[in-house]
Amino acid sequence: MRLTLAISALAALGLAACEMPTSTTTEAPGAAASGEADTNAPPLELGGVDLTGDISVLGTEPLWSVGFEGQEMSYSGLDRPEQTAPRPAPVVSETAAIWTATTEAGNLLVVTLSLGDCSDGMSDRSYPLVAEVVISGETLNGCAGSTAWLHSIDENGDPVS
Repeated sequence: MRLTLAISALAALGLAACEMPTSTTTEAPGAAASGEADTNAPPLELGGVDLTGDISVLGTEPLWSVGFEGQEMSYSGLDRPEQTAPRPAPVVSETAAIWTATTEAGNLLVVTLSLGDCSDGMSDRSYPLVAEVVISGETLNGCAGSTAWLHSIDENGDPVS
């Protein structure tokens, strides 16, 4: 009898271990435990922006920016020291992506990009993503788009010739 119970318990544990997680969030390709990029996975996108590519995030009053380049995130602001952090994989839902990192100065940096048209208030560009950046306990609001897109248009939103 004990043998039958033990076999049944082991079988149940084996089945439970095989179940797929039901989370609605996704980490970026390359977030596997091995640390190696999954070259077969399609790039994660939000609002047409490749979340694994170079991204420019910026805001005004005060003037600040966060650049996503390669494996690094860098924050800078008017009269503020630049801070860098390793770029983690984002946690992505259908409408938002969130990166959470610690800068080399030891400050928490959280960048949230959400779907929505966004104006930086200083140009006629219409960005595809709304941004919220929290650093050193301060919350900053702004806009975001791919760096390539930002460099391809002028302040009027017209293509650069």
